Amino acid sequence: EACRQLGFHWAVKVINGMLRTAQRDKAVLESSLPDTTPIQTAHPKWFVDSVESAWPEQAAALLKANNVAGPMCLRVNEQQLTREQYLTQLAQHNIPARAGQWAHSAVYLAQPRDVNTLPGFSDGAVSVQDEAAQLSAFLLDPQPGERILDACAAPGGKTGHLLERQPQLAELIALDQDVQRLQRVQENLDRLQLQATLVHASLEQFAQDHPQPQFDRILLDAPCSATGVIRRHPDIKWLRKRADISKLADTQLRLLQIAFSLLKPGGTLLYATCSILPQENTRVLHQFLKQQPRACERSISAQWGLAAERGSGHGRQLFPTIDGHDGFYYGLLQQADLQHADTQGH
Repeated sequence: EACRQLGFHWAVKVINGMLRTAQRDKAVLESSLPDTTPIQTAHPKWFVDSVESAWPEQAAALLKANNVAGPMCLRVNEQQLTREQYLTQLAQHNIPARAGQWAHSAVYLAQPRDVNTLPGFSDGAVSVQDEAAQLSAFLLDPQPGERILDACAAPGGKTGHLLERQPQLAELIALDQDVQRLQRVQENLDRLQLQATLVHASLEQFAQDHPQPQFDRILLDAPCSATGVIRRHPDIKWLRKRADISKLADTQLRLLQIAFSLLKPGGTLLYATCSILPQENTRVLHQFLKQQPRACERSISAQWGLAAERGSGHGRQLFPTIDGHDGFYYGLLQQADLQHADTQGH
């Protein structure tokens, strides 16, 4: 049909013949290729091998979910209204939606739509944020009067959620080294009618300028391979290389060490990535706990996700699911005295 529309009528029979041959001899043609994994899975072989090694029981479903566009998920601002109230508003506007399964602020739309058509969006009643990412504010669990650091804050979804969860903080510092992305944090906070202290600096620079432990809780959403959100950014599959992962893990460990130094005694740090690769997740925590005697791991008791890397004990892993949340990892750490860390940390 394309040939006819382009005026190449002479090519119609040739193209049809080639397509019929390819369809008939598909198995033979594929067997002649040196590696059919990228064709069969629409993922590079190194990634498939990594996933099948780390998550043999989940690999097939994970790869399948990566090839299906993720749903549009909203976070209800529970300072303004309940999720049930917002679902009612959506129904009144004839917008099909359903409640999320794990985060009680999460709402899934049946179809993506322009945010400006969502009731209450401009007034801060709702934001766009994946359900897995919403879990961070519940896990960190900020309390009144505390000082919080969002160490890699842009574009500000988690910053806003932390403030929604706890409006009586002493201070929340939103830190990012990208000034343009930090501006997006401010725009999001303005829409939500919330306030935070925005700091343009890298975590290393900030720690040099403020070396004393000063935070009750820290969220470190570390730079990562983003292999848990491939379905939202399909180019990640082909841009990422195997060698990138070890470099990212080195960066993540360094940032974790710096962030932990800023915690008050007894303070809590939530380490998060949107990766599904253990090298960036459980193994970073394992290496950190070996090096830091004042760190102890807090267990995450939850019905969502899996105990990471087949029972290693370090953190909890979510995988992308069709019509559900993205892939995400969480590990919860606490600053403790040496005696306490020796008995509970490792």
